[in-house]
Amino acid sequence: LERFHARQLRVSPHVLGHSKAHVGRVVAELVRAAKAQGLQPGPLALSLRGDFVRIGSAYEQHKVRSPDCFDILVPLRLPPHLEPQPRCADGLGPCGAFVCGLRARDGWTRRCRPFAEGFCVELQGRSHLSSGLVLRWFQGHLQRCLGAVRYRLQERCRVSLSACPGQPPTLHILPCSDYVCCHISMAVRLIPAVPLGDALYLTALPPEGPHGSLAPEALWGLNASRHEQRLLGWLKEQAPASSCHLKCLQILKGLRDLRRHGLEEPFCSQWGRVLSSYVLKTALFSLLLQGPLEAWDERFLVERLEDLVLYLRDCLLKQVLMDFFLGNTSIPEAVALPRFLKEAAPVNLLSAFDGPTLDLVAFQLISTWIQAPHIIRMYSSPRYLRPVPSP
Repeated sequence: LERFHARQLRVSPHVLGHSKAHVGRVVAELVRAAKAQGLQPGPLALSLRGDFVRIGSAYEQHKVRSPDCFDILVPLRLPPHLEPQPRCADGLGPCGAFVCGLRARDGWTRRCRPFAEGFCVELQGRSHLSSGLVLRWFQGHLQRCLGAVRYRLQERCRVSLSACPGQPPTLHILPCSDYVCCHISMAVRLIPAVPLGDALYLTALPPEGPHGSLAPEALWGLNASRHEQRLLGWLKEQAPASSCHLKCLQILKGLRDLRRHGLEEPFCSQWGRVLSSYVLKTALFSLLLQGPLEAWDERFLVERLEDLVLYLRDCLLKQVLMDFFLGNTSIPEAVALPRFLKEAAPVNLLSAFDGPTLDLVAFQLISTWIQAPHIIRMYSSPRYLRPVPSP
């Protein structure tokens, strides 16, 4: 396991640091250009707030394999007289989905109509902010601004923007000079986000699964990535200096990815969705707070990794793994959570999957752990490690 982590999973901090710095500079240029252009239409349209939020494994020290994919939240600004009012989409979408009503400080007037027609959908007699319409506007807005960024960055790198229907746009960066020491082609997913305050954001739900005619037009997901980062920072302070909790997460993600090579569709896709990186991270958070953090010292790596696999297996068999932040009142007081998160309805991350699928994933998970040395040897050739091209 140590060799597997060192040779195939661990990302060089030197390379990752240069990649993150380069991504930060390019995204800052694009966001600055998009914000400047967004000031022109007037106060009745969306605009960019002007900042961006780095999220995901690359910024949480548990990225695996290659520093070539990044996630960035791009906060949006609503017209000054409108405020978002999110609420649970009870029965209207998947578990954990939200709809976003809008409140006009002076009441809805004729001056609000252009914004409502451009960015809202009617739901239960009220105008709600549409994630689909916002996403399409965001894609077009960035595409129009790309020319200015491409010109300013042409000596450093080549940049392009691609988008799939219903998905956030992806910024592709190809360094073309010695501006960075590591010439790696990078893909940066730019995710439009509606700020709610307290470091919480609404982001568009991916168009997966039958959620009725509302998806993805009226449905949003709640993003608490900043609070996840704060929790990881607190755990780093409390755990031993040689704690292996992030290494356990990296190895489990690596084993999940290797095992996928031996599975056939449609179960192969279900395997990846059930054991998503967010599910694995949620299981790790829950397990970490159950016992003494001293037990996560580096010398207990195998024992803690087995505990994580068994805990996840039990969750799959019980068909219950609760979201760590939504409605969780047992989070340490040192990790201050906003009231909105504490009072939200608890969400079962496994509720979208049927029992037989979860049972099969649980069986394959234990089989993967038992056969880990064999799976690592079998699927560690360059043929299997070659990254799958992004759409």
